[in-house]
Amino acid sequence: MTTRTAAPTRREQILKHAARLFAERGFHGVGVDEIGAAVGISGPGLYRHFPGKDAMLAELLVGISERLLEGGRQRSADASGQGPAAVLASLIEGHIDFALDDRPLITLHDRELDRLREDDRRRVRQLQRQYVELWVGVVRQLYGLVPEAEARAAVHAVFGLLNSTPHFSSPRGALPDRAGTAELLRGLAHGAFAALGARPAPTAPSGASDGSGVSGASGASGVHPVDTIDMIDTVGETGPGPGTAL
Repeated sequence: MTTRTAAPTRREQILKHAARLFAERGFHGVGVDEIGAAVGISGPGLYRHFPGKDAMLAELLVGISERLLEGGRQRSADASGQGPAAVLASLIEGHIDFALDDRPLITLHDRELDRLREDDRRRVRQLQRQYVELWVGVVRQLYGLVPEAEARAAVHAVFGLLNSTPHFSSPRGALPDRAGTAELLRGLAHGAFAALGARPAPTAPSGASDGSGVSGASGASGVHPVDTIDMIDTVGETGPGPGTAL
């Protein structure tokens, strides 16, 4: 039996073309009429679906953050019976699909996030924090001796790697061999996490005081070097960094 995929709704078509145009030419470089022409309707006809470009941008960036989190949770639940290695592998596969299929949204997030209203930006940050922490929890299950801050730093680094796909395009804008690119990203992501797991556990320097309650490579201060990097807020007040979830 052949399974049919439901045709995209007009609203979904508008968002798809808006994302592409915004990514190519910038939010202010695209008019409502141009988005309408790409979809095949008049510019004013768009207002039956969205009150304006700002609403399109918000739905694109909040929407993809919601889908990443929901998809990650579903993948985690589906693979949970097979152990943390299988869960991490499934999360990596899901993010690779996103990074290959939704490249305009990565570009849009990097360039236009600050144009969202504050409540929408706050929502994006909240969703991305939850998505990051989902990964961090799995990584720490798999590599139990890894400090939480290092696990979080590794997750951000892998996001930066996977989200580099907008820079992979050929002159015509197509990815060079999607399957090969997915295989490359998969190997790099797994390699990054394996390197994290292969690091020796931190040990306390000779004579270091344990009065802080934290021993190890942190030294007498009780603060691990990676703890000084604030990576919990995946999207800072000044905009996204290279390791954000999008």
